[in-house]
Amino acid sequence: MNRPGNDGGRVPLADVRIMAADPRDTTARECLDHYYGELARRFRQGFDVSLSRDPEAEDMLPPRGVFLVAWSGGQPVGCAGLKGFGRGEAEVKRVWVAPAARGQGLARRLMDEIEARAAGLGIHRLMLDTNSALTEALALYRNTGWTEIDRFNDDPYPDRFFEKRL
Repeated sequence: MNRPGNDGGRVPLADVRIMAADPRDTTARECLDHYYGELARRFRQGFDVSLSRDPEAEDMLPPRGVFLVAWSGGQPVGCAGLKGFGRGEAEVKRVWVAPAARGQGLARRLMDEIEARAAGLGIHRLMLDTNSALTEALALYRNTGWTEIDRFNDDPYPDRFFEKRL
């Protein structure tokens, strides 16, 4: 399997396109597999996607949600999902950027696009969960206007919870 952005070089982000995709498609699954692998390496207790809510990412399908894939040079270099709950609320899920594409603002671009898509769906409150081991994610959320809140789910992996009002 080709590992996007894992060739030791930097991925040029000038030509990045962010497009909606079916999370069950091969390319989307490739991004998700890289994401899950990284979680397994970084979480002290490892990571088993089957223990997570919606392991197949089907909650991120229209009309209530969306799954985005970022492309550069014909390769997927990032992803993010939006899982709509109704009532004007949704959860941001599966935010991942390939190692060689990090540090160039792609995660922020993915989050901006997710927020724009959410607003277009009439969503006014976004929530997300993360794990303290993902220090870059914590910094991103804090620097982009997310507020830490109490636990809102029983997923076994996250220990930090955030919301953002649109």
